[in-house]
Amino acid sequence: MKQKAKLWLLVAGLISLMSCNKVEGKTDSDSSAFAKGADISWLPQMEKSGYIFYNDNGVKEDCIQILKDHGINSVRLRTWVDPSDNPHSGHCSKEETVAMAVRAQKAGMRIMINFHYSDTWADPAHQTKPKAWEGLNFEQLKEALYTYTADVMTALKDAGVTPEWVQVGNEIPSGMVYPEGSTDNWPQLVELLNKGYYAVKEVSPSSQVILHVDQGNNNERFRWWFDNATKYGAKYDIIGMSYYPYWLEGKPDYTLSIDDLGNNMNDMVSRYHKDVMVVEVGGEDTKVQNTYDMLKAVISKVTEVPSNKGKGVFYWEPQGARSWSKYALSCWGDNGRPTQALDAFK
Repeated sequence: MKQKAKLWLLVAGLISLMSCNKVEGKTDSDSSAFAKGADISWLPQMEKSGYIFYNDNGVKEDCIQILKDHGINSVRLRTWVDPSDNPHSGHCSKEETVAMAVRAQKAGMRIMINFHYSDTWADPAHQTKPKAWEGLNFEQLKEALYTYTADVMTALKDAGVTPEWVQVGNEIPSGMVYPEGSTDNWPQLVELLNKGYYAVKEVSPSSQVILHVDQGNNNERFRWWFDNATKYGAKYDIIGMSYYPYWLEGKPDYTLSIDDLGNNMNDMVSRYHKDVMVVEVGGEDTKVQNTYDMLKAVISKVTEVPSNKGKGVFYWEPQGARSWSKYALSCWGDNGRPTQALDAFK
């Protein structure tokens, strides 16, 4: 009996140890799990303005918890160099981004950080150099970008946050940090991109670096961009895509372009041997069923990418209700509750 008791105690101890490791350590399945994400960078100013979030039952609740209850497991946060306090085109400072990352991580979310390298919106139409970087020569500009990137990453690390993914630039089909980082000068653009990459990896070696181009259904655009990125030696881990059927000329409904999205992702994986993610997606808030169907289709296309190379889908500002933001592509209704479209992530 004594031997049996000892054996039982040994087994029980091993089970207990395994359980503790499971809770306290990040498992392989955690890091390889499909990311169902949301960019919620507007959230701090929405809350500061007094906007109240309600769950499906009409009960006031923390927005991150509502998103989590709808299947969201990851959060994307943008950071601007020296932003204003404008409620729609400001905020997103280093300090605010770090605070949001800590809050999201405490809620069990995985974290993506999105460097715009601007004081405000950076996108295909705008890549305005931060005011503090104006007048710098190219060598100084590279160092400023490196130092800023490392500074934000260090602040995150000091706060106990290790971002799983980091975007170096936001929607950069024509480059970033104009005019030096324009695609009119690919060697210079790649030097800037690589400065961001090295700064990320120095502080957080496990973070995966994403390069992000819009129009994820446009294979010609992606081949041209990533062929040049490859030719000039750009460093990165993941190809990030935006997919907004609403903005596609002549193809406003997703059914006209969803197969192109899937085919482009498969081609990117085959051609460049990288993982792919849809880091921005959105649909019309007034066409809830269509947006729901579109999201289900996008998630399906990403999960179908061979060899588990499709890593996730992020909705851009699903909580950014039109009543507050004037933005037409959220997943939030006038009643302060998420629409059925968000259920696509469940």
